[in-house]
Amino acid sequence: MSRSQRAEKLDRGFTVWFTGLSGAGKSTLSTALDRELRRRGRRVEVLDGDVVRTNLSKGLGFSRQDRDTNVRRIAFVCHLLTRNGVAVISAAISPYRETRQEARRLIGDFVEVYVRCPIPELVRRDVKGLYAKALRGEIAHFTGISDPYEEPEHPDVVVDSGAETVEQSLERIVRHLELCGYIPLQSAEAETADAD
Repeated sequence: MSRSQRAEKLDRGFTVWFTGLSGAGKSTLSTALDRELRRRGRRVEVLDGDVVRTNLSKGLGFSRQDRDTNVRRIAFVCHLLTRNGVAVISAAISPYRETRQEARRLIGDFVEVYVRCPIPELVRRDVKGLYAKALRGEIAHFTGISDPYEEPEHPDVVVDSGAETVEQSLERIVRHLELCGYIPLQSAEAETADAD
């Protein structure tokens, strides 16, 4: 990618769409990515799934239809922000592939990050005991236990929060954004690229 092509793309917005089970680390990685993008001079908005449900999707339940409606609302806001040059970070379980693909088509500049974490690790780190209750059948419609979670088939980035540190996962995501031209390369790499 030439210097002019990179400069043009750096002015465009994009959405990083974190998907994964509850407790996998989507919000933690969103916070870390938010800091890194701001450090690099990008305007950033974070749409956290829990915050969106409270403010944008209040009243929706956990049926498939309601979950899809919630994801479509998030995608629409991401679309509006992205087309206005904002770097958007969405962190919502978004359990169904078809609805995530709708979001990709609507937004365009879309990077899907699958935050993978095995159920035993999610149970171990769950201080509220929600997974244990769901496994005992005490919580209905719990994604990954009593409701489906459809893993992405071709995510742009996969991070394994059960085996990696936040820093390692963040580095992989940032590297992908650099290679796609959404954020500047680090200085040494930028000098090499400019020389090509």
